[in-house]
Amino acid sequence: MITVDHDSPLLEVRGVTKSFAGVAALQGVDFSIVPGEVHCVLGQNGAGKSTLIKVLSGVHTPDAGELIWQGESVTIADPTAALDLGIATMYQELDVVDGLSIAENIFLGHELSAGGLTRVHEANKLTRALLKRLGHPDLSPSREVGSLSPANKQIVSMARALSRDIKLIVMDEPSAVLDSEEVKNLFRVVRELTREGIAVVYISHRLAEIREIGDRITVIKDGRTTASGLPVGDTPTAKLITLMTGREVENVFPAASPIAASAEEILRVENLSVRGVFQPVSFEVRAGEIFGIAGLVGSGRSEILETIYGALRPTAGQVFVRGTAIRTGSVPAAVARGIGLSPEERKSQGLILEQPIYRNVTLSSFARFARSIFLNEKLERSTARTQLEALELRPANPDRPVGMLSGGNQQKVMLARWLVHGTDVLLLDEPTRGVDVGARAEIYSLIRQLSAAGTAIVVVSSEIEEVLGLADRVLVLADGDTLDIVNASEINESGVLDLVMKGNAE
Repeated sequence: MITVDHDSPLLEVRGVTKSFAGVAALQGVDFSIVPGEVHCVLGQNGAGKSTLIKVLSGVHTPDAGELIWQGESVTIADPTAALDLGIATMYQELDVVDGLSIAENIFLGHELSAGGLTRVHEANKLTRALLKRLGHPDLSPSREVGSLSPANKQIVSMARALSRDIKLIVMDEPSAVLDSEEVKNLFRVVRELTREGIAVVYISHRLAEIREIGDRITVIKDGRTTASGLPVGDTPTAKLITLMTGREVENVFPAASPIAASAEEILRVENLSVRGVFQPVSFEVRAGEIFGIAGLVGSGRSEILETIYGALRPTAGQVFVRGTAIRTGSVPAAVARGIGLSPEERKSQGLILEQPIYRNVTLSSFARFARSIFLNEKLERSTARTQLEALELRPANPDRPVGMLSGGNQQKVMLARWLVHGTDVLLLDEPTRGVDVGARAEIYSLIRQLSAAGTAIVVVSSEIEEVLGLADRVLVLADGDTLDIVNASEINESGVLDLVMKGNAE
């Protein structure tokens, strides 16, 4: 944690408002940030954080209010003006160009050229220096960005920002696609930047990250600042949740009910493997049990769920539902036997964003709504509405395009789909990615309610705390190898990481 001079702000945001078609996105936002500070901005989905980011980056011009940059009132008319001031933005959806090299991405828009020709050698030299500064000297400037992992694409985005004379970096959910080791490297880079006097606006739903990296916190609710400049170390989590949601959330993870010894085995996985991805894995899940899978990105945890669901064909092994083997490598066969999957990338793999909510809810149950060759849309709508109201989706308008919903509400649509279909086994991959803390508590409660009703649930998450908070038992993976299956109540996050590190070292 650094010592900052709060009397000399780099940027002040005063009473900023912004509306779209008469709908207010920002209704009075105030905060300030000083050089060398990590200032965290918190708020639920829909609170106005994305609009604020676009105001700071020059995408949107505020309707009212003022931006004070180094003591002077400024107008940031477009992203180029923001960069000229020294403000760079790293968006959650990384804005790199896959078909270009790392160096070409870094200098995109401010190419190094002479006589109309790009100075490739100089660009590569400067790129190497930037990558070394960011702790990645192994990356080649000529490597195509499309071949990089999400974590390395983020490094390229950060290097692009640092290729200019930057004084402030706005980071929108920078850890959303990172595992715990990659987050550590991100934090190392952020600390080095702040030691150089660069300020960071850090936006994240993960309160544990805020505790680790932040200096001060500003909270936004319904487009308004509810608190600004709160010291990270002196502000209880319960207070932050109340400021974000307007209500008290006592326990983020609902208490689990004991699994009866006589509970029926719903799912059994026997020696399931995919060559080159994960080694033979075996486990069973009983009615009402939540089974967690923990491991780093690339450990094979998501692929295990995809293989159970039939999206990947196993090299060997078998999946049983209620004691009966299902045809592996077939999604229709898995769905027909009551297996449902909420995928890691729900926007690209689970939802049809331009389609209405009701159609996304009924997507796996068309036979139920078929009338000859037509679908009974009235029945689809009423069925979806009933389920969405039970899940407290806000607003529960089934005709609204699902792409307009927040991350938390999109996850509720995924749950509604499988509830309408009727699911014995629910596979949840990153169930709260991109979901704010208030909605997380609601989703955790829904998951617990589903398990209490007898559903067998398997949860995968990059956040070990989430796996341990939800699961009854946890399978720990490293490089596709099962290390152990433990009771969640008998291990903590450090214990899981110790197992993973030992497994990776062997």
